[in-house]
Amino acid sequence: MNANSGFTLFELMIVMLIVGILAAIGVPSYRYVTSSNRVATEVNSLLGDMQYARAEAIKEGEPVTVCVSTNGSSCATSDTNWNHGWIVFGDSNPTGSGNHVVNSGEPVLRIQAAFPQDTFVADNSFGWVTFNREGFGATGTTNNVTITLHAPNNVSEWTRCLTITPVGMVSLQRAGGIAPGSTTSTCS
Repeated sequence: MNANSGFTLFELMIVMLIVGILAAIGVPSYRYVTSSNRVATEVNSLLGDMQYARAEAIKEGEPVTVCVSTNGSSCATSDTNWNHGWIVFGDSNPTGSGNHVVNSGEPVLRIQAAFPQDTFVADNSFGWVTFNREGFGATGTTNNVTITLHAPNNVSEWTRCLTITPVGMVSLQRAGGIAPGSTTSTCS
């Protein structure tokens, strides 16, 4: 007897149909995972830089500022869109008070490039925070400041908020979550 080995056209079509169905199920899940990871990375970058600035201010005994920056070398004075990027710099000035301007001799410690896909906008026209040598942060307001990160499709599951209190405590929450020291959700 002579046995033939191989696939028939029918078997090949069935395998291709199964692969197509699995791809149709898997691609949206993959898109969700990649978007969720991108948003988490972006908001954690700002949180990490805020914590770094606070630690540097305490360690060096000098003010350290985190501000919106579109060019990586100076603060954007009227910009509250943190998705344009930001810098962390030693803001000592001759008076040691911190003026939110990168003056000559003040080192830029970290630079974050822009996030072109997402919006990362602060309320209260907030574009900077300066941590003093005790680790307290001045934001220029007496209220909590919230920086909200939205993905391009505005899916609330991917929305993250970074809240900064008037004394400089920084916390992170998801949409619908409640920030420390609050009784209602400020993240939406």
